[in-house]
Amino acid sequence: MGHNIRYIPCTAIKSQTLVDFIAEWMEVQLQTSDVTHEYWTMYFDGSVMAPGSGARVVLISPNGSKLRYAIHLHFLASNNTAEYEALINGLRIAVELGATWLYVYGNSELIIDQVMKESSCKCPLMAAYYQEVRKLEDKFRGIELHHVPRKDNDATDFLAKLVAR
Repeated sequence: MGHNIRYIPCTAIKSQTLVDFIAEWMEVQLQTSDVTHEYWTMYFDGSVMAPGSGARVVLISPNGSKLRYAIHLHFLASNNTAEYEALINGLRIAVELGATWLYVYGNSELIIDQVMKESSCKCPLMAAYYQEVRKLEDKFRGIELHHVPRKDNDATDFLAKLVAR
């Protein structure tokens, strides 16, 4: 019994293989050039009310988990002091959580302007707070500070006032 086997060359398959290889290679090259960073987001707020002061921090991880912190200040504080306390404590917490890229939002235009070097610190206490923020900034690979209107910082504003009581 014989088999009826014939050889038929298929040149189109060879050229298609080359096209498929180039297409796959290009996709791999495009994917590896796209670099993404896992940014954390932080909102901070301070509040001064009789009889106390408070600070509030909300940290949002890259996967969307929200971590809320309320800090009662056990000393007399101005509103700016409470805002700086919130910012500094939030940065320290972010460092402890391993955040390396951070977007920071606060409703204190003065604090944001001082940290972004758009305004100077005339008070020695504010200058000391400013220097502490500078030290903490060095612990991040990327950090951006942004001013947000008070109405857009409701979650932190409410708890900061609650803690201040």
